[in-house]
Amino acid sequence: MDKKFDFIVIGGGSGGVATGRRAAQHGAKVLLIEEGRLGGTCVNVGCVPKKIMWHAAQLMHGFSDAEDYGFEAAKPLHDWGKLVARREKYIRRLNGIYGSNLDKAGIEVIAGQASMLDGKRVQVGDDIYSAEHILIASGGHPSWPEIPGAALGTDSDGFFALESRPESVAIVGSGYIAVELAGVLKSLGTQVTLLLRKAHVVKAFDDMLGDCLLEHLQKSGIDVVTNTQVEKLTEAESGVRAEFDTDRDAQTFDSLIWAIGRSPNTHGLNLEIAGIDVDAKGYVEADKYQNTNVAGIYAVGDVTGRIELTPVAIAAGRRLADRVFGGMADRHLDYENVPTVVFTHPPIGTVGLSEAAARKKFGDEEVKVYTSHFTSLYYGVLEHKSPTDMKLVCVGKEEKVVGAYNRGGRRRNAARLRRGRAYRGDQARLRRYCRYPPDQCRRTGHHDLMPFRTKNI
Repeated sequence: MDKKFDFIVIGGGSGGVATGRRAAQHGAKVLLIEEGRLGGTCVNVGCVPKKIMWHAAQLMHGFSDAEDYGFEAAKPLHDWGKLVARREKYIRRLNGIYGSNLDKAGIEVIAGQASMLDGKRVQVGDDIYSAEHILIASGGHPSWPEIPGAALGTDSDGFFALESRPESVAIVGSGYIAVELAGVLKSLGTQVTLLLRKAHVVKAFDDMLGDCLLEHLQKSGIDVVTNTQVEKLTEAESGVRAEFDTDRDAQTFDSLIWAIGRSPNTHGLNLEIAGIDVDAKGYVEADKYQNTNVAGIYAVGDVTGRIELTPVAIAAGRRLADRVFGGMADRHLDYENVPTVVFTHPPIGTVGLSEAAARKKFGDEEVKVYTSHFTSLYYGVLEHKSPTDMKLVCVGKEEKVVGAYNRGGRRRNAARLRRGRAYRGDQARLRRYCRYPPDQCRRTGHHDLMPFRTKNI
């Protein structure tokens, strides 16, 4: 006999857990199914471990900067294994907290692979569970190329499994994962080669960010190879040997990391049996209310391919639970103007439309662009300078801000852009908040944005 629930959640990542807990708060009887560790990509092989590694890299930069601030210190030695051990201990603690929170919410958790039997029933092992409402929040995984020897490389999951730091590494990819890993490894002492299929990075963002970041990666000592693809990998005595589709000589690395994108975790779910539509890349199709084409089945998070960020999955899931179980009929997430940060060195903050997207949407005559390029006070006494680049994209006579971007400076600037503090109203209103201290401007006592030059591009 089926075990009956009000709500079945497939996936114990941040989105699935948040949705299940919110549904339980509304009184729903919830079952959550997860075959791996609770917390999903973000906690185990994503945001959390990445930020820990990023902090380590930032500390290394701090040691380097300290001498120009008058400190005398020996060159620091970094113990990769110790960092990894402490990082994994912290993640295990988070896994436990997730489990405890689900238990406190009265949610039953089953470990195993979920498979759809139809639009109302799910099987895990020999057991069958049924519910009027089912959520697919199974997340995603790194994509791999189909070339000879591809398995000799690793991916971002494998990066977090490294027990020692490789002396040399090739990273294949141009997106945020590729550039973030490149920055961490280079900062901690690895010789990094970044292999780009074309000639740009983070192409999903505004061109200014990609151009500035590419220049910075090269100046930091990363070997950036453009318009090149790996054709074949073979074993080498000291790692992996890569052959390319250009006249570039084959090269041997201690490790090669594939960072060429992500794919949805739908294998084994038997979505076709339930009649659930997926797109050409296998992502589950969902509308703004997170509804799939099958009544009572929903999808949230990376499995939908829509803005693959943890806070987005959490926010969308909570709104879904409010709508389905809380009586809030029109509750849904607005996917426009979602801010994000790329944790490079220095970081990038972005929100809204790129300049190109704004011109395409509103027309060239309606778009006005303000830029600022400067070196912040922190770097004033340093031999090594890291400039800050900022940009506002405005539309119409009122100059409504439709895009804001920041690269460089200190970490808080990108973080404030992510929280949207710099993204309110028109540019004139924004400028009225600005004063002119030596570093970035202040608003109510906080650093937010440098006053933009009134330069129209």
